[in-house]
Amino acid sequence: MPHLDEIVGYLDGYLKIGEIEDTSVNGLQVQGRGKVERIGFAVDACMETFKEADGRGADMLVVHHGLIWGGIKSVTGITYDRLKFLIENGISLYAVHLPLDKHPEVGNNIQFLKLFDVSDIKEFGQYHGVNIGFMGEFKEEKVLEEFAEEVGNKLNTKPGVLDFGKEKIRKVGVVSGAASSVISEAVEKVDVFVTGEVSHSVYHSAKDARVNVIFAGHYATETLGVKALAGVLEKEFGMETVFIDVPTGL
Repeated sequence: MPHLDEIVGYLDGYLKIGEIEDTSVNGLQVQGRGKVERIGFAVDACMETFKEADGRGADMLVVHHGLIWGGIKSVTGITYDRLKFLIENGISLYAVHLPLDKHPEVGNNIQFLKLFDVSDIKEFGQYHGVNIGFMGEFKEEKVLEEFAEEVGNKLNTKPGVLDFGKEKIRKVGVVSGAASSVISEAVEKVDVFVTGEVSHSVYHSAKDARVNVIFAGHYATETLGVKALAGVLEKEFGMETVFIDVPTGL
């Protein structure tokens, strides 16, 4: 049974958490039991996730959206309740935000492209001077409407589509979550831009530039990374992992 410090050290190095500026405090946010037998993986740090993790016997929880963003100003209200639950139940909380989006093996964006057999993959989607997404090409052209349906089926989501570009698409770029700021780069490089969260500001930019956009859901596009990371830890430490699905529908 691995020790918490051993797992944290491995994750810090594998995910290279110090290589990108982030509002999230990436790494171990709450320390729990020293020995870790089972790890839960989830998108969001919230009471529903914590209670499910405890119910499924998780000693540690790895999430994409953690509790600490910039710092803790006070331990009251919801913050108190959440921390109290984790500490009383001995559950460690590890958060990894942008480093998981951009990771070239288990990241949300590379995992999305792997679902659709995309080739000629390159970095894409600058944020604070660092690429956090990826782009590539389908081996054969796809009809936009059919691709959107495929995205919905594979991510169990109901994507929104701005069909302002080509009906038949080949180049695709993806940045999970809320990445409307990448639209200006997408206009120059891809036939369809995939992100998670719907943004009003993207509508006219996409329309005027004649580029397609698919909003596949913030939650749905960010389940991919934690699931892939779970597989890495299973192999590295020979331990049991569980995915805790708490969808928001957003």
